[in-house]
Parts: sequence; structure tokens; C-alpha cells
Amino acid sequence: MGIEQHIAIPTEAAATAVFPPPQRAHFATNYPETPHLLRHRLGENALMNLDALAALAGRLPDSSIEYNRGDLPVGIDGKPAPTGLSIEETIRHIATSNSWAVLKNVEQVPEYRTLLLNLLEELRPAIEARTGAMLRPQGFVFISSPNAVTPYHFDPEHNILLQLVGSKVMTQFPAGEPRFAPDAVHESYHSGGPRELRWQDDLMEGASEFPLDPGEAVYVPVMAPHFVRVGPDSSISLSITWRSDWSFAEADARGFNRVLRKAGLTPAAPGRWPATNKPKAYALRALRKLGLAG
Repeated sequence: MGIEQHIAIPTEAAATAVFPPPQRAHFATNYPETPHLLRHRLGENALMNLDALAALAGRLPDSSIEYNRGDLPVGIDGKPAPTGLSIEETIRHIATSNSWAVLKNVEQVPEYRTLLLNLLEELRPAIEARTGAMLRPQGFVFISSPNAVTPYHFDPEHNILLQLVGSKVMTQFPAGEPRFAPDAVHESYHSGGPRELRWQDDLMEGASEFPLDPGEAVYVPVMAPHFVRVGPDSSISLSITWRSDWSFAEADARGFNRVLRKAGLTPAAPGRWPATNKPKAYALRALRKLGLAG
């Protein structure tokens, strides 16, 4: 995975900030390593109602749509099975379809790109003061039936999940601790393996729960393991994500560790921020240029 160029973000400010100044200050204090709750004022945006999201699904490529059963355990082995419904049916009947759906990279559609970039613009000063240029902004919309579960997994981006409709509880675990996601699993993920993680009930000893109602959001550090349970009503959430030079270096250091592990070595895990991880990252990038690593 290569480093993305810095992406210019529109500077047109909304009449009312979605993240008020106290919330932006709270984010700046905790970013990038500490999970925390935020308040937002995105409200019932017309782009986020069920009809609009069903229409959005029809405008996205198939590769940007994932949907499956919602009555899943916290831990699964591989990808869950589909429901047999179309994505449009799944979304329009989410209250009764017993499903979980995600629309990925909604920034491919102009009006959703504008929404995403305007949100990130409010946070960009705090982000870039800590982790440098904001890279690869992406948006993901989650539409879930009552009581649906998003199984235990991790993600490579810096992430804020904004709750818009319904409620859910995100359960997070410390990022970078091998008890919750072994180093070899990180390395496999960065070479194309799954993001789903092996679950054991005793992991709950290290859990932090973040209940979310409409108007609330939670920040998720890079590669922090987590799972999500939806409340008694159907749910709509928007995830706004970005990468940084640090997150790419952490990923490439994991990739280089995979090379070392294949050679019979037991490499040290990459450091968490503010460790740079650049020597291992540069080593992997050199191997890629020589065609010696994927």
C-alpha cells in the first residue's frame, strides 16, 4: 500500500459546525491514540435517510457494498453469509430484514464526498498538528437492523463513527496489544488477509464500552480491535476515516515483520504513535521496488 498524496479539502464552512469548538478541543486532546466520545450536530441529514441511502447503493460499484445477516456472534470465522435480499431491499426494510449493511467509499458520489470533506475540514487542524497531512479521506455508511452485531475486527484508518438514527454500543480494546490482536494477525491483514479477529470471552476484561445515541460519536484509533451491537431499533451511522504517514508506516512495518517472520525471525512489533516505524517501513518499500515483497 503506497503513500497517498495530500488531498485538498474544501474550505467552505457550514453555517453551524457539526463538531462545536469544545468537541474539537476534546478531540485534539485525545487524538490520535485515546478512544473518546464526541457530540455532533449532523442531525437528520437528507442524504442519510433510508430512501437516499438505497439510491446511493444503486450508484456505487458492487465492490463498495457489503451486506449480510445481522444476527451474528461477536466472533466469526471468515465472512458472514448473505441474506438473499438485494441491497436496496435490505436498506428500505432494515427494521425487519435482520441485516447489517455497509456502503463503502461513499465519497465516490459527489454530494457524499462534499459531506465527508466538510466534516473532516472541521477537524483537520487538530489532525495535522499531530499526525501530519490528512490522507485518503473515506466515508462508510452503516445501516443495521435492531440488535445486529458487527463482529470483532480492526481497521487501518483513524476513524470517527457518528450515530445518526437508533442506538448502538461500540466495545473497543487497546490498540497494539497482542493479547487482543496477535502480531502475526496484523501482518497477515496487511498482506491481504481478513480484518475479522478471533474472539475469546475472556478478552472482555480489557474492554471499554461506548454507548452511542443520535448526536453522539466515538473515535477509534488505528487498528484498535472492536465490535458493535445495535440497540432495539434500526440504526444508521456514518464513519469518517483518514490515513496519515504514521498509519501507513505502521502498516508497512507490519508488512516487513511478515517478511522477517517468514525468514524464521521473531520481530518486535511496530511502536504506537508517536513512534515513527520508518526504518522498517522504508525497508519494505525498498523490497517492493525490487519486486521482492507484495
